[in-house]
Amino acid sequence: MIECNVIHQAFAAGVTRLLQLGSSCIYPRAVPQPMREDALLTGVLEPTNEPYAIAKIAGIKLCESYNRQHGTDYRSVMPTNLYGPGDNFHPENSHVLPALIRRFHEAAEAEAESVTIWGTGTPRREFLHVDDMAEASLFVLDLPKAQYDANTQPMLSHINVGSGTDVSILELAQIVAGVTGFKGRIKTDPTKPDGTLRKLMDVSRLATMGWRARIGLEEGIADAYRWYLNNRDMARL
Repeated sequence: MIECNVIHQAFAAGVTRLLQLGSSCIYPRAVPQPMREDALLTGVLEPTNEPYAIAKIAGIKLCESYNRQHGTDYRSVMPTNLYGPGDNFHPENSHVLPALIRRFHEAAEAEAESVTIWGTGTPRREFLHVDDMAEASLFVLDLPKAQYDANTQPMLSHINVGSGTDVSILELAQIVAGVTGFKGRIKTDPTKPDGTLRKLMDVSRLATMGWRARIGLEEGIADAYRWYLNNRDMARL
């Protein structure tokens, strides 16, 4: 309802150009990888985040409906997993990458012998630095309408935004260990759930229009870690 109200009030206020941000969770649970834009509404959603996914899908469809009915220029971008400065590093309710940064940092400080990660470490995930996401958002918003229209469809207008590459959770943990200076062993716990085995975005539509991510994963993690070190008091909340 919040999303729908924001879009409607933007229209009521005379806003003719708008960018709506969604999420990769809009795609069905069992979908070919990498996930193309035309996979939307082709299958059952992941049950654990179905309400969130439906809200984001509603935002896409509302933007498309205003465009067709009122001639607005409302666009939607669907980012993959984001990370970077200002992230949530809470020990219990943060996402996987900031959670790993904090755990490996604290393990390095304590000179711990090992860090255990959940699951087998084999699931693969894609990550995009927030600066890349900001750049991509402005790129899409600033595209000439003719170019945007030529690369989308009136009822399939959203655009995936991602790095186009993924890593296993174990590989991710190894990169974080290197960045934070952790020298111990990395263990896996197969008794814990792995979750979805792979979630990779097909970013060819955006690449065709002229934008690609520029910040490599290790470089981006190092940037996020610097922010964490400079803001640990706040990040420890």
